[in-house]
Amino acid sequence: MTKPTPGTARAAASAADTGASATQQIDATIARLDDWRGATLAHLRRIIRAADPEVVETVKWRGVPVWEHDGILCTGETYKAAVKMTFARGAALEDPTGLFNASLDGNVRRAIDVHEGETIDEAALKALIRAAVAANVAARAAAPGKRRATSPRRGTHDAP
Repeated sequence: MTKPTPGTARAAASAADTGASATQQIDATIARLDDWRGATLAHLRRIIRAADPEVVETVKWRGVPVWEHDGILCTGETYKAAVKMTFARGAALEDPTGLFNASLDGNVRRAIDVHEGETIDEAALKALIRAAVAANVAARAAAPGKRRATSPRRGTHDAP
């Protein structure tokens, strides 16, 4: 078996094998990314947590950080040239400040690519996250027979 390369999905999946919580796995991913991508992912994470104190952190798809509230809000993927936040219901969200700059052709998702040296409008991102929460809550309420899922992890993350 090959050793995981730092900052890769395989490395994050390896952390999952140790039984680490999602929050611990995301912490480990950020620590492994000892360049601008780790700092950017950590910054985006702080904004997400500030916008929605009830957000639940999970890790899916071989190590991708995911933030949920009554469904997936967004993911935080790292690539060589960008940190990508993909919003699961992004196409249904108002984006008056134009934060979405990737995956614009899809019918459901929208993404924000943050490149090295770029800054993000924190107030606009918080508003987008809150809109994503509202969309998920509304979709869950409209779905017949669905009830709000509870998670023992809700609200238990450690703020950096």
